[in-house]
Amino acid sequence: MNAPVTSFDTVSVAVLPPVARFNLRIAPADIAQASQAFGVTLPSRIGGGARHEDRAAYCLGPDEWLLHAAETDQAPLQSAFDGLRATTAHSLTVISDREITIAVAGPAVLDLLATGCPLDLSLMPVGGAKRTVFDYAQVVLIRDGEDAFRLEVWRSFFPHVHGLLEIAAREIAIGL
Repeated sequence: MNAPVTSFDTVSVAVLPPVARFNLRIAPADIAQASQAFGVTLPSRIGGGARHEDRAAYCLGPDEWLLHAAETDQAPLQSAFDGLRATTAHSLTVISDREITIAVAGPAVLDLLATGCPLDLSLMPVGGAKRTVFDYAQVVLIRDGEDAFRLEVWRSFFPHVHGLLEIAAREIAIGL
């Protein structure tokens, strides 16, 4: 996939390739079983994240997780959770096509995100995730490094959010 990339010395904005993406709702008491089905220990703290190879799990609420995996793992993971359904109540929703991922990185990334996000993201730990808004669009922010984030954006809001990020990146590059 040839993803659009806007890059300056202080910040870059790039659209990432698709991933298998799931919304998991399960009782916190049952996360050990879900962790086994997914192959990654699901974090129990809201905002926490866990990764292993190409899989990642982010706790978004007291009984809600965002799961990422390679696109080729979508069907096997659905099958694993179908097997879990016999013993453990849960809801696994495939949301792979609902969202697009935008990566933003660079020394001015916090300034870039502050143009549309009301949170103080300097307090967000690396590896964590939060559901928030960018301008008026709901997004999930994932912090991959001190100066690297991903925004999970609903496909319908993507043109708006991506456009705002590109404008802000240009403004930062010229010192506005």
